[in-house]
Amino acid sequence: MSDVRWGILGAAKFAREFMGPALTLAPGGHVAALATSDPAKAEPFRVFAPGLRVHDSYEALLADPQIDAVYIPLPNRLHVEWSLKAMQAGKHVLCEKPMAMQAGDFDQLIAARDAAGVLAAEAFMIVHHPQWQRARKLLADGAVGRLWRIDGAFSFNNRDAGNIRNQAGMGGGGLRDIGVYVMGSARFVTGLEATDVQARIQWENGVDVYAAISARFGEADYVNFTSIRMHPRQEMTFHGDQGVLRLPAPFNPRVFGEARLELHRGTETITERWPAVNHYELQAAAFNRSVREGEDYPCPLEFSRGTQAMMDSAFASAA
Repeated sequence: MSDVRWGILGAAKFAREFMGPALTLAPGGHVAALATSDPAKAEPFRVFAPGLRVHDSYEALLADPQIDAVYIPLPNRLHVEWSLKAMQAGKHVLCEKPMAMQAGDFDQLIAARDAAGVLAAEAFMIVHHPQWQRARKLLADGAVGRLWRIDGAFSFNNRDAGNIRNQAGMGGGGLRDIGVYVMGSARFVTGLEATDVQARIQWENGVDVYAAISARFGEADYVNFTSIRMHPRQEMTFHGDQGVLRLPAPFNPRVFGEARLELHRGTETITERWPAVNHYELQAAAFNRSVREGEDYPCPLEFSRGTQAMMDSAFASAA
């Protein structure tokens, strides 16, 4: 088939600045349409999509026969509803994380995907980045020996009451916004599911602003924290009896810092760098290949369901 023709539901800032350009720059696809009730909000999108068609409603975009796939950057509470509507309209779907609010919602999404015969996925971009693919291979090859401990951290300080991250009714909170990364990355590189999940959570106005989580991944202890009230920090480490694997900018490299992997073994440190890689483009390219060529998609809904199940366990433990 020709290029995947993408439509975007809503003129979100993240879509305008990151995913929209990536969907056009990635091989095999381009942004063809945007749904927004405010035509002025469409103008910045024309910088990377000069032939953009603008629909005044989400329904109108889903009815557009010249759209093959839909990218959904809407508030968290709307993800399941509009993902289902898009699939029922015969569109492939890439939806921002968290795609669902609880693990059971993924069962609906999986059933709808299979019934429609389309590709549907959560936009979990980090699994497409070579630093994470390399980390998974190093662990599988025994680079750190027996894995004893996994440590994760992800924080930033957002006190804007108008931001959806601070609105319980919109599905806000730190775990849903950034917890998926510290949990999902550990699942991705180890290939294991978490057990014995325990959490301590601090809340403000119904939104989790700090969460400390412990669990087990096989024989390894797992400890992380997330916060939307602390100074920015992100890091993942995998500590074994023969070495330590560290990723100092694991989740949004090029914004937070350089994509870099450090393997410490004895007195030796091996460092690998990917300063120019854009994982949003890699994600879009992988999606396009799956649609056009039938290639297996690296992050299916079943994987995303597992991360949400771990998050559900954390919320249940804290409650």
